[in-house]
Amino acid sequence: MSSIPYKSALIVGTGPGISASLARRLSQAGLKVAVAARNVDKLQGLVEDTGAQAFAADATDPNGVADLFAATEAGIGVPEVVVYNASGRVRGPIVDLDPEEVRRAIEVSAYGGFLVVQQAARRLLPLGKGAILLTGATASVKGFANSSSFAIGKFGLRGLAQSAARELAPKGIHVAHFVIDSGVRSAARPDPADRPDSTLDPDGIAQSYLAVLAQPRSAWSWEVELRPWVESF
Repeated sequence: MSSIPYKSALIVGTGPGISASLARRLSQAGLKVAVAARNVDKLQGLVEDTGAQAFAADATDPNGVADLFAATEAGIGVPEVVVYNASGRVRGPIVDLDPEEVRRAIEVSAYGGFLVVQQAARRLLPLGKGAILLTGATASVKGFANSSSFAIGKFGLRGLAQSAARELAPKGIHVAHFVIDSGVRSAARPDPADRPDSTLDPDGIAQSYLAVLAQPRSAWSWEVELRPWVESF
């Protein structure tokens, strides 16, 4: 497998799970990394570990997203890899949900993804290269009861990924969507002793992201589903 042909990366919606693992793997691969979240204080340890630059941003604010890309470009250059990991969710029966909370959840999951893809594309198209990775979930392809807002947002993000891939791939930009079809392991959510590897390891997820980034353009994936070996589907 070839090495990653990119030099810089921006991860939007950074937290302690998939995004943190991805930031570490990208940094180890030699990329300059920027990470963005609403609250950058929680990213201090990650910044110290990776040397990443951290920026505060609201992914649902068009001006804020534009400012984030401008700040990233000033700090590490044009991000040749852009990852969108933010999502919103409000649980409950459809008849009981607060419409404003649902709107906000959909904005984070889908509209924010559009804003980030738009800003990324504006910078990558002149280069004729780059990658945009969007993090989905089981809800990207399967709507569950009491989780309508999450399904709406994640279905929307998947549709965005598919449209963007068809539009941008012929122009040299690799767009890929990842269906994270399982719970993600964490210190607060370890695997049961009798079911090892029954959740997705965030480091394993990050490894798959890097494998997609290293794909030759003659064999690009637009979508990858990731699940542990015991997950039903």
